[in-house]
Amino acid sequence: MRLLLIRHGETDHNAERLALGREDVPLNERGQLQAQALGESLAGASFGDITAVYSSPLQRATATASPLAKALELPVQVETNLIEMEIGEMEGLTFPQLRERYPDFLHDWLSDRLADVTMPGGESLRQVQERGWAAVEAIRDRHPDETVAAVSHNFVILSLLCQVLGLPLARFRSLRHELAAVSVLELDASGNAVVTMNDRCHLRD
Repeated sequence: MRLLLIRHGETDHNAERLALGREDVPLNERGQLQAQALGESLAGASFGDITAVYSSPLQRATATASPLAKALELPVQVETNLIEMEIGEMEGLTFPQLRERYPDFLHDWLSDRLADVTMPGGESLRQVQERGWAAVEAIRDRHPDETVAAVSHNFVILSLLCQVLGLPLARFRSLRHELAAVSVLELDASGNAVVTMNDRCHLRD
């Protein structure tokens, strides 16, 4: 399977640099334009025919997936395990607020042992990776020889890239996957590979 991993477009929370987990915020105007550009580009790209479009259940993801699905005359199929990390009490906070309220957590989160550090009231990155990979495997089982698009979120996508690249989760900080960007994975019996990472060429204009 060829998997196009797509991060959702911009929201006001992203623009204001607020912590964003499962709060169901919409795309802002810029995010809507990004979704439209993404859909137009991928619908005409040479990845092979995209046969299915999946999305996290959060509206910023489904709204990003919708223009592509519409262009391809496909439904948006919701995959629950593609939802963003549960960040619990961090939701909506700025980094200075996080540093003031949760110094012990940040100390551990910024260390090499972060994989199993649980967000206050939320998940660990390892839990995110495990359910995200379960989603990828389920999609691969349904579409073993096809090209599929899946819209998800920052922590989910970075943890999946670590999985395919064989990196420890603490190395997720070495990777970037920007808003409305695309990474292309190839997943088959002979092994898994990252073909393209953090592609934003469709947003140049």
